[in-house]
Amino acid sequence: MKLLLDENVDVRFKFCFDATIYEVLTVRDMEWNGIKNGKLLKLAADYGFDAFICVDKNLPYQQNLSILALPVIVIDIHKNVLPSLKTAYPSLVDLLKQSLENQVYVVK
Repeated sequence: MKLLLDENVDVRFKFCFDATIYEVLTVRDMEWNGIKNGKLLKLAADYGFDAFICVDKNLPYQQNLSILALPVIVIDIHKNVLPSLKTAYPSLVDLLKQSLENQVYVVK
């Protein structure tokens, strides 16, 4: 499963994923820094990503959800730091095991 981490997610978080199951790249890896969410989501879908992962709780209110090109997963954490991301990891992996629609999901 190919996942894209938004540029505001700690890049070290990608190393938490099992590399035999997940190919995790960051916006920085793709050299897409600074691209706004709408265009970024389209690029991610065009490049074959299966889901976009971010910590931007406002993203669902900024995008036309009816035209999402891929699933968007918002990690709802109090502080955007690696230890907090790691606490959300089990819920995130449980969600990724499901068949995901092109909509916004929130994990804590």
